[in-house]
Amino acid sequence: MRYFTLVTGTLLFCLGIQPIHAQSTITDSLRNRLNQATTVQKIEINYKIGDSFFNELPDSAIYYYEEALRLAQVAHHDTLIARCLNKIGNLKYNSGEYDEAIDYIFKSLTLFEQLQDKYRMMRCMQYLAMAYEEQGMYDKALEYAQQSLELAKVVEDPYSTAFNMAALGSIYYSQSNYDKALDYFQQSLHGMEEINDLQGIADALNNLALIYEKKHQLEKALEYHLRSLALAKELNDSRGIAVSYHNIGLVYKAMKEHEVALPYLDSCIVLVKAGDDKFYLKESYQTLAGLYSDMGEYEKAYQTHLLYAQLNDTLMSQENKRQFAEMNTRYETEKKDQQIILLDKDRKFQKTVRNGFIGGFTVVLLFAGVFFRQRNHISKARKRSDELLLNILPEEVADELKTSGRAEAKQFEEVTVLFTDFKNFTTMSEELTPQELVNEINYCYSEFDSIITRYGIEKIKTIGDSYMCVGGLPVASKTHALDVVKVAMEIRDFMLQEKKKREAAGKQYYEIRIGCHTGPVVAGIVGTKKFAYNIWGDTVNIASRMESSGEAGKINISGATYELLKDKFSCTYRGKIQAKNKGEIDMYFVEGSVNVTKPQS
Repeated sequence: MRYFTLVTGTLLFCLGIQPIHAQSTITDSLRNRLNQATTVQKIEINYKIGDSFFNELPDSAIYYYEEALRLAQVAHHDTLIARCLNKIGNLKYNSGEYDEAIDYIFKSLTLFEQLQDKYRMMRCMQYLAMAYEEQGMYDKALEYAQQSLELAKVVEDPYSTAFNMAALGSIYYSQSNYDKALDYFQQSLHGMEEINDLQGIADALNNLALIYEKKHQLEKALEYHLRSLALAKELNDSRGIAVSYHNIGLVYKAMKEHEVALPYLDSCIVLVKAGDDKFYLKESYQTLAGLYSDMGEYEKAYQTHLLYAQLNDTLMSQENKRQFAEMNTRYETEKKDQQIILLDKDRKFQKTVRNGFIGGFTVVLLFAGVFFRQRNHISKARKRSDELLLNILPEEVADELKTSGRAEAKQFEEVTVLFTDFKNFTTMSEELTPQELVNEINYCYSEFDSIITRYGIEKIKTIGDSYMCVGGLPVASKTHALDVVKVAMEIRDFMLQEKKKREAAGKQYYEIRIGCHTGPVVAGIVGTKKFAYNIWGDTVNIASRMESSGEAGKINISGATYELLKDKFSCTYRGKIQAKNKGEIDMYFVEGSVNVTKPQS
C-alpha cells in the first residue's frame, strides 16, 4: 500500500459556504422558517441546512441540497443552481460515487461557463480530473487537468497552478508514465516552494519519493521521504507523519533492511491508533504482516494478519450499519419535515376554529384528518427510502444486504458489457443552455433505461455522456451476449431516428458510438461512505476500448462477443485493430443478416 498525497492534499473542492457542524436547534429553527419564507429564502435555508449536515449526515445534506436545487431551478437562478449542483457533486465524490459526481460537476461546470466564472470553472475541472482518474478514464482526466492548469494561470492562482501540476503528475503516475509524472511533480514542488506552502511542499516531496521508488532509485526515494517527514513534524501533522513513517518503512523493506523498517512501521501504527484512524490502522497492519513474513517471523506475521482481518471485518460491519442508519435518518428527516408542514396547517386551522367559524365536532374530524394524512406521508417517505435503495443496488443485492447486513462480491465467469458515448458531445454542448443540456442527456438516457429494462440488462452507471450496462448479472444468463447486442441495436436505431428527425427540422444532432465485449468480471458493493454497485476486471476495460475504437452509428464488438453471436447476426470483420493499452484485438461491426463479410485486402 502507498499513500499518494495528491488525493489527500489540502485543496477542498467545494464552492460556496463551507460545511458547519450540525446543531439540531439551529436546524429545527431553519426548518420552521421554511413555510413563511420567500422562494429565494427557501433556497438559502435548505442550502444552509444541507451545510449543517454536510460532515456527519451526507445523505441528509443531499436531501436539502436537492430541495434547494429544485427551487433554484424553478426560480431560474443559475448561480444558486450551480452552487447546489457543485455541493451534491462534492458529496458524491467524497462517498466514492465518482460517476454521479462527474454528472453533477459537469452540469455545474456548464453553468459556470455560462456565467463566465473562470475561477469556479477551474475548480470544477480540477474535481473532474480527479474523478475521471478514479474511474480509470485517464484521457479525460488529462484533458480536464490541463484545462484547469491553463485557467489557473489565467486567474493567476499560484496554488492552483502548482496543484494542477500535481494532478497531472498523479494521472501520469496512474498510467505508469513515471518520467512525465516526475516532471510534473517537480514543477509542483517548485510552485509550492515559491509560495512557501509547507503542506504543499511536503505532499510534493512525498509524491516525488513514490516516483523514485517506481524507478527503483530507492536512495533517492528515501531522501525525499525523509524531507517530507521533517516538514510534517514541523507542521505538527500527525497524519502526515504517519504516512511518512509508513512509506519510509516500505522503502527500507524494499532495501531488505528489515530491522530498520520495523520501528518506522511500529511508529506509524502508534500514531494511527492515537488518532483512531481505523482505516489506515488496518492498512498498516497489512504492511507490517508482510514485513514480518519477509523477516521469517511467521507467527508474528500470522498474528498481525489476524489483527488486519478482524479490523477489516469490523469496518465493513460498521459501515453497513452506518449506511442503514444514514438511510433511516434521511427517512426520519423527511418525516419530520412533513410533520412540521402538517402541524403548521393544523395551528392555522385551530385558530379559525377558536374564532367560531367551525364547531367542536369539526375539530375532531380535523385531527383525524391530520393523523391519517400524516400517516400517509410517513408511509410515502418509507416507500421512497426503499425505492432509493433499489435505485442504488440490484434487487437481489439489496435483499441480501437487508437480510444479512452485508453483500458478498461475486465472480461472474461470463457477462457482456456495453458502453456508449456521444460523438463530439463536449463541443456541441457548448452551444446549449444548461437546461437544454440536462434535458438532452435526460431524454436519451431515459430511453436507454427503458430499452435495457425490457431485456433484463443491469445498468451500472453513467459518466458524463457515457452510459454503461451489463448482461448476465446479478443473475447469470446464457443469453447475455444476445440480449446486450439487441439492446445495442435498439439504442443505435433510436439515435439514428433522432438524427433524421433533427436533420429534417434543421436542428443539431448527436451520433453515438457503441462497444461490447464478453468476459469475466467481479461485481459487488464498494464505497467507504455510501453503497455503490460496480463491476471490475479487464473485461470492463476492453469493452470501453470497443466503444472508443468504434465509429459513430456503429456497434463495435470484440471477437469474444462475436463467437457467441456469429450464427445470429451478420457482422463485418474489421481485422485486428489496435486498442489503447490492449494491443491488437479482433473487432466486428454488427450489421443485420447472418453472413460475415471481411473487408477487401
